[in-house]
Amino acid sequence: MNGLTVAHRTLPFGTSVKVTNCNNGKSVVVRVNDRGPSHRLKRRVIDLSQGAATRLDMLKVGVAPVKVEIVFIPPVIQDSHKQ
Repeated sequence: MNGLTVAHRTLPFGTSVKVTNCNNGKSVVVRVNDRGPSHRLKRRVIDLSQGAATRLDMLKVGVAPVKVEIVFIPPVIQDSHKQ
């Protein structure tokens, strides 16, 4: 909850993204650790943890325009049991 994490529909878990609040220019690097936002909230691109939202001064607003930039995508880990 207070970590610097984010939910994204398609990015692989472990991906690091820089999220910038377009209203105030504040940014934070967060790690994808969950799926979301749900399909009924298609206008929303990501769901920030409380910790990340606090760093971006978005906690009281709840929803704000953001810019999302990929910083790091983890390498694909191959399953050693599959051949």
